[in-house]
Amino acid sequence: MKVYLNGEPLEVADDTLAAALEAAGYGGAKVATAVNEDFVPAAARAATPIEPGDRIEVVTPRQGG
Repeated sequence: MKVYLNGEPLEVADDTLAAALEAAGYGGAKVATAVNEDFVPAAARAATPIEPGDRIEVVTPRQGG
């Protein structure tokens, strides 16, 4: 199924947010996530379903100022 990760198309085989993150290379990374602009905590990713066309946002923490 095709979803959009940070605005870029991504083909995923499974229908959970955790599987999409794994497919995109974010498997064990410390990141913040949202699906269709709704925040999804790390503990809920495996149980969060995604559908074709969903917009997934991944934000990585940065240091500095």
